[in-house]
Amino acid sequence: MKHLIKYLTVILVAISFIACSDDPPGMRVQNQNLNKANVQIKTVANTINQNDVQPGTTTNFQEVPEGRVEITAVIQNETVSPTSTFNAQVDHNYTIVILNSTPPAIRIDAANK
Repeated sequence: MKHLIKYLTVILVAISFIACSDDPPGMRVQNQNLNKANVQIKTVANTINQNDVQPGTTTNFQEVPEGRVEITAVIQNETVSPTSTFNAQVDHNYTIVILNSTPPAIRIDAANK
């Protein structure tokens, strides 16, 4: 009986650590525009530049700190540079989608990790 209580206690402690883990937000860029794009991602800690994102491609996820994020996309052959702002939360992945629209626009897709 003592061993059973000991094992149950270890299992409960392990479950509580797993349930309390917070993964940092992940971010990637998807270019649906017909021209290549340079995307600047300003976070509370630093600035990430995703340059030369080719049409029809998606970059890999990068971890970013939780908090306010400002996005600016400079698209080749376009005079308008779309922007967007949102708050990144732990345990979420975000896809910055450069839309093929006139004028160009940005959409932010969010999903749980």
